[in-house]
Amino acid sequence: MSRQFDSLTPDAPLSDMQAISRRSFLKTSATMGALAAAGSFGLAACNSPSASGTATGNATATEGTITIWDRSGDLFQVFDATIATFNKKYPKIKVKHVSVDVDSKLPTTLNTGVNVPDGSFYEDTNLPVLASHYYDITDWIQPYTKDIVPFKLRVNTHNDRVVGIPWDLDPGLLYYREDMLQAAGISPDSIQTYDDLLEAAHKVQDKFGPKCKPIHLEQDPGLTQLWVEMFANQQGASMVDASGKLQLNSQAYLNIMNFLNRVRTENLGTRAAYFSPGDLAAIDADQVAFYPWAVWAVYGADLLFKKSKGKWRAMPLPAWTKGGARGAVMGGSSFIIPKKAKNPHLAWLFYEHLVFSKEGYSAVYGPNKIYPGGINTSLPSYLPALQTQLYKNSDGLGGQNLWDVATGTVKDIPGNYYIAPWYNQAVPYFGTNVQRMLDGQMTPQQVLQKSSSDIQTKLVDRQ
Repeated sequence: MSRQFDSLTPDAPLSDMQAISRRSFLKTSATMGALAAAGSFGLAACNSPSASGTATGNATATEGTITIWDRSGDLFQVFDATIATFNKKYPKIKVKHVSVDVDSKLPTTLNTGVNVPDGSFYEDTNLPVLASHYYDITDWIQPYTKDIVPFKLRVNTHNDRVVGIPWDLDPGLLYYREDMLQAAGISPDSIQTYDDLLEAAHKVQDKFGPKCKPIHLEQDPGLTQLWVEMFANQQGASMVDASGKLQLNSQAYLNIMNFLNRVRTENLGTRAAYFSPGDLAAIDADQVAFYPWAVWAVYGADLLFKKSKGKWRAMPLPAWTKGGARGAVMGGSSFIIPKKAKNPHLAWLFYEHLVFSKEGYSAVYGPNKIYPGGINTSLPSYLPALQTQLYKNSDGLGGQNLWDVATGTVKDIPGNYYIAPWYNQAVPYFGTNVQRMLDGQMTPQQVLQKSSSDIQTKLVDRQ
């Protein structure tokens, strides 16, 4: 969602997205920046902060002031609107909510240790870089861990300790033009694998002519890398393994490169940056029928598409092998509490309310003044929050129940995903090399070999 509303409603207007972003509201990742543009947990459980981040104050105090950083824009407004529900529970905790450029300000602040906030929003792809500066919340979050989507708990874990509060989940989906498929005699249920998707794309092209290149091919290097990581996560892979070893040159990534290369060589891809003017023009000109992307792409169907609004639908991603997983994640964000926060425990109470209480997550995702229909560009990562639909059905999808489609994929999302500390720095190597392949300048195997070599020598070995 990044609409990045980010992570993918972008947190900024579309023009800003075209200059920088990755996720709309919930979908922002540092990479996306290239885009263009709690049943409250009782106080008794909070008495034992873990050793690596020992609380400096009274761990049972419920009075004081906390400074919370969030991005500017609609994301800030939605979080701001939840403070009232928090203060009904904790009337003596004052929340100083500050709008900042988190990506640029947080690293410097944590490294200097001066004027650090008590808590901050942060993109998941950024989490590993500064993990040593985060408060260890392992003991505090323990009552909830069994009810957190494994993928999100994994990316918030560092050295076997939980150092971040998982927030939004950005499932990958296949958006498709229902009317175009019907005209081509294609049932969405027939698209079970990526081979099926290629076959369906050929049928659509046969029906609508050679100008129709039915599958979206991402052109922005940063978003390309994020996109490829969605496909990799679906196969239970990531650029590094649990020990941090590079595993880019592997069968899972070769499957992805071969698929993208076939889309190119078989003339089935419309290559454009996500929701750039060219992308939107092609979509409304009936040149694109399939858009495999994070759930936050619904932002386009709801607010950006014109002629094709209401004609799009969503379904789970195709599987890489028949009967394989159809769930994956593309992007996401979480919350961190700095080790040097003045009131870490009070910040934890705030995030506990926001993420794990019905009042909190309903205030974020349900209908509100900023989003009358609620936020549909991501899902909560807390499983109990997925039991009841929080937002309204999408007009951009013809009234389809996107909630049911997206939540239906959650059980299939592999949880063994690891974010490399150099993830964002890898874009000039990996993301750019994928683009070279789409230019016809590299083979799939060359992309993986060259990217692995460059990342190993220029990033991994220099750490």
